[in-house]
Amino acid sequence: MSVFDYDKAFSRNIGWVTKDEQKVLKSKKVAIAGLGGVGGIHAITLARLGIENFHIADMDAFGIENFNRQAGAMMSSIGKEKALVVKNMILDINPNANIQVFDGGINQHNIDDFLKDVDIYVDGLDFFVFDARILAFQKSYEYNIPAVSAGPLGFSAAMFNVLPGKMTFNDYFGLHTTTDLVKRSNLFLVGMIPRLAPLKYIADKSAIKLEDKAGPSTAMACQLCAGVVGTQVLKLLLGRGKVRCLPRVSTFDPYTCEVYHHWIPFGYKNPIQQLKILIAGNKKVK
Repeated sequence: MSVFDYDKAFSRNIGWVTKDEQKVLKSKKVAIAGLGGVGGIHAITLARLGIENFHIADMDAFGIENFNRQAGAMMSSIGKEKALVVKNMILDINPNANIQVFDGGINQHNIDDFLKDVDIYVDGLDFFVFDARILAFQKSYEYNIPAVSAGPLGFSAAMFNVLPGKMTFNDYFGLHTTTDLVKRSNLFLVGMIPRLAPLKYIADKSAIKLEDKAGPSTAMACQLCAGVVGTQVLKLLLGRGKVRCLPRVSTFDPYTCEVYHHWIPFGYKNPIQQLKILIAGNKKVK
C-alpha cells in the first residue's frame, strides 16, 4: 500500500499555483454547508486542490433519487449520512485532512462553531433551504468571512460572491422579507439568474413544482458549479486579484454557449428586478 505524500499528491497543481501558494492552500480552512447536489462535489474539488481543513454540514442521508447528480450517491451509500460519506471521500484523497462534521446541519445553536476559525464559506445548500442559507450568509458577513456560491440551473452555473464590506446577501436577495416558499423561490431564482435563460430549453416544465420543493437537475451543471466555486475559492484564499461580488452575478451556460454578467444595484429593490420578480411570481409554468 502506498504511503500518502502531500507534495506528490498535489504536485500537478504546481504551475497554476506556486509551491508557496500550495502551502497556503494546505493551511486554509473551508466551511461547506450542504453536501448534496453541489456541496459534495465542492468538497471533493477543494480536497483535490490541496485544502486540508474542513467544516462540513448536512443532516440528510443519500437515496437513489440522488444518483443523477450527487458526488457521494452510490449503491454503497444508500441510507448513509451524506456528511460522513463525504468525509470519508475526502480522507480517501488526503488521509491527513482535518474534518469536523456537523451531521445535524447548521442552525442557530451551532453556526458559531461551524464558522469558527474558517477562512471561507462555501454554500452547498439545496435550493429550497432558505432559513439556513440566510443564517450562514449573515453570520459569515458578521465574521468578515468571504462566501462563495454557484447554483445549477439546467446545464448552467450561476455564481455570486458575498464579500466583507460589500453588499450583503439579504440586501441583494431579500429572502428575509417573506416566509412564503414560492415567493422566496422566485426572489432567489431571479436574483441568481436574472435572465432565466435556461428555462427556454427545459424539456418538461411540469417537473418544476416550487410549492413541492421540486425541480429537475443535471450532473453537468453541478460539476460546472464546482469548477466555478473552486476557482473563486482559490482566488480569494490566495489574494489573486479581484473577484465579482454582489450586486454582480454571473452565469455560464454551456448548452447555449453563452455567458451573462449582471450588475443589479439595490438588488431585489431595483425597479427592473422587482418587475422580473413580479413576472416570475405571476407566470404559470405549463
